[in-house]
Amino acid sequence: MLSFRARLIKFLMQHRQLLQFKGNEDNTDWTQYESVLYFRQQVEAGAGKMGKLPADISIWPVNIDKLYAEWLVPEGAPEDKVVLYFHGGGYISGTCKAHRAITAKFVKESGIKALLFEYRLAPENPYPAALEDALTAYDWLLNQKIDPKNIVFVGDSAGGGLCLSALLALRDRGAVLPSAAVAYSPVTDLLCTGETHRTKAKVCLSPEGITQAIAKHYAGDENPALPYISPLYGDLHSLPPLLIYAGADETLCDDAVRFAKKAEEAGTTVKLIIGEGMFHCYPAMAPLFPEATKALEDICAFINKYTL
Repeated sequence: MLSFRARLIKFLMQHRQLLQFKGNEDNTDWTQYESVLYFRQQVEAGAGKMGKLPADISIWPVNIDKLYAEWLVPEGAPEDKVVLYFHGGGYISGTCKAHRAITAKFVKESGIKALLFEYRLAPENPYPAALEDALTAYDWLLNQKIDPKNIVFVGDSAGGGLCLSALLALRDRGAVLPSAAVAYSPVTDLLCTGETHRTKAKVCLSPEGITQAIAKHYAGDENPALPYISPLYGDLHSLPPLLIYAGADETLCDDAVRFAKKAEEAGTTVKLIIGEGMFHCYPAMAPLFPEATKALEDICAFINKYTL
């Protein structure tokens, strides 16, 4: 049974439009570029409501071959251990500013510094731009003499999908992989064939139709079923240990379930957690309710396990 605080937060988020006196219908056409720009504005505006960063976390800007990135460094963090964080935003939005507060939660709880980077966004820069930028960020870490065994990938939503796609691309080019990866509410199937895209459409917090529109924006002229776009369709052998989270009440639930099952069948070590009654990217809501706090703690314990 959901905690009272979880039920309250979920109710408020499900009815956020009514609380803003905007009505309950969202008729946004997410295929339109104007909707993309509006979505970006909303994401950036929301970043300002996430509160201040903890005083014991420092921000160090970095330029990585024209990519903007930030180190988030907690006091006393070891020099040789890193979380490479892949931000969400449907491949069409997201900046370091917008994801700084979320990334800081994992940094503070784990005690491990994170590199948060800005990849190029669709539709201006469709696939493979984001993947190329993710590989550039990882290569940069290796060039800084960070041992792959001390690197853990973490990504949320589209960032979770990008994180998994990057693992496939790195493996296929014969690179040394990071020690482990965490993907919560990952986008793994831009064909949107999972049953939960239909069965959870009315209860999911994400706007109806947005994933299908994102598929068009991100895939561009390419086939959305390409494994580096939709990692569910890849060969999932020889990947590092994976921890995957999803909410049972989100359309992307089957993206997580099906990917985890296929990866496990391919011999990859996978732990899958489906939060009953939970919604999209719920671990990022810690410490607002106990279920999110527990998820954050478990994710950070996993990070520590694979960076020691």
